[in-house]
Amino acid sequence: MAYLFTSESVSEGHPDKVADQISDAILDEMLRQDPASRVACETLCTTGLVVVAGEVTTKAYVDVQEIVRRTIREIGYTIADYMFESDSCGILVALHQQSPDIAQGVDDDKGLHKEQGAGDQGMMFGYATKETPEYMPMALAFSHRLMSELARIRKDGKEMKYLRPDAKSQVTIQYDDKGKPARVHTIVVSTQHDDFDKNEKKMLDQIKKDVRTILIPRVIPPQMIDDKTIIHVNPTGKFVIGGPHGDSGLTGRKIIVDTYGGKGAHGGGAFSGKDPSKVDRSAAYASRHIAKNLVAAGVADECLVQVAYAIGVAKPVSIFVNTYGTAKVKNAKGQIMHDEEIAEKIDAIFDMRPRAIIERLGLRMPIYRETAMYGHMGRKYEEREVTLNYVTHKKTATSVTETRKQTKKKVKFFAWEALDHVAKVKAAFKVK
Repeated sequence: MAYLFTSESVSEGHPDKVADQISDAILDEMLRQDPASRVACETLCTTGLVVVAGEVTTKAYVDVQEIVRRTIREIGYTIADYMFESDSCGILVALHQQSPDIAQGVDDDKGLHKEQGAGDQGMMFGYATKETPEYMPMALAFSHRLMSELARIRKDGKEMKYLRPDAKSQVTIQYDDKGKPARVHTIVVSTQHDDFDKNEKKMLDQIKKDVRTILIPRVIPPQMIDDKTIIHVNPTGKFVIGGPHGDSGLTGRKIIVDTYGGKGAHGGGAFSGKDPSKVDRSAAYASRHIAKNLVAAGVADECLVQVAYAIGVAKPVSIFVNTYGTAKVKNAKGQIMHDEEIAEKIDAIFDMRPRAIIERLGLRMPIYRETAMYGHMGRKYEEREVTLNYVTHKKTATSVTETRKQTKKKVKFFAWEALDHVAKVKAAFKVK
C-alpha cells in the first residue's frame, strides 16, 4: 500500500541544538584532558542567559564560560539584535560530582560486578535502510541536507545574506505500493532572517524564491521532485525573532532529529552531554553500527536492532532484531533466517559490553560537538588528527602534583558509521 512518511531536522542555531552543542563542547574539553571523565552535562539557554548543570567526575580543568561563549560564537549568535549573543549573555554554572552510588556500578572492580557495567538501565535502538547512500531514511536524510546546506550558505555570506542561525526543515516522502520511495511529496523550510525590507510581502517572496531556486536544488535529487511537490517556505510569515530569544532550548529535546526521524524506534535516552559510559549514547551508536553493517553486507534491506541493559551489569539483558521481512540470508535448512536467528549471530560478532563498545568505536575522545548538529547517524566516518592535553595527578600524603602532556593523535569521528564489519558479517551469514 502506498503511504506518506515525514521527518524533520533543525539547524545548529535552533535553541535545542545550541544547548546540545554546548553540552557536548564541555564534554569534549573534559575528554581532551582526561579520557576517563564521567560527564552528564545539561544546558538551558534562553534570552541572554545560559545555565549549565549536571554531574561531573574529572581531572580536567575546564573554563566552562569560555567554552560556552566560543560555541555560541561559532554557531553564529554574534549580534546584539538577536537578544542572545556570545560575548554578552549571562552564564550560570552548577556542576557537581557524580553520585558514588552510580559510579560503583560503572567502575571496574567496584559494586556487585567486577567489570564495567552499563551506566543505567534502558533500551537503545539502531536502524539502517538502503533508501539512501548513507543508509538512512530518505525523509530525514533530505531534511538534514537542507539544514546543513542552509548553514553553509549563511556562513559563506555570498547568497541569502539575510539568513540568521535558527531554522527548521521537514520533508514528506511518498512511498509506492512496494514500500519504495517514489517522490518528494512536501518540503517545509522555515528560516530565521533579518528584517531586511519594510514591505513584508516582498521580503517573504524573496526568501521563498531563494529557498526554491538556491537551497532545494542543491540537496534534493531533481528526479524526486515534480510539479505536484508542495513547498512551504516560512508558512507563518515573518521569522525575525528566533533562537533562544524566541524559544528556550534544552539539551536532549531533539532525540528524533538526532536518530532516525521517527523511522525504526527510539529508546528514549538523549545523547548530548553524556560520556560513553552512559549506554544511552554508546549503545545507541553501537546498535546503529550493527544495523548499518548488516544492511551493507546484504543480510537485509532494512534492519532495526534493539539492545537492553541493567544498570551496573556489562552483558546486555537482550538483543532484538527486526528486518521487516526483508531478510535475504538462509539458515542450515535452506530457509530464510528468522530475525531471532539473525540476533543470535549478531551476539557472536559484536561484543556489546560497554567497555568493548567504547574501545571498538574509540569513544573516549573529543569527538562529540560535531554529533550535536545535523544528526548523530548517517554522517561521514573519518579519522582526523586532534590535539590532546592529558592531565595526571600524583598524590602524596601532603600534596597533589599535576602534570600535563600535549600530544597529537589520530581519532575516529563517527566510527559507528564505518562499514568495517561487513566482511565479518558476510562470513558469519555466508553471504557471497
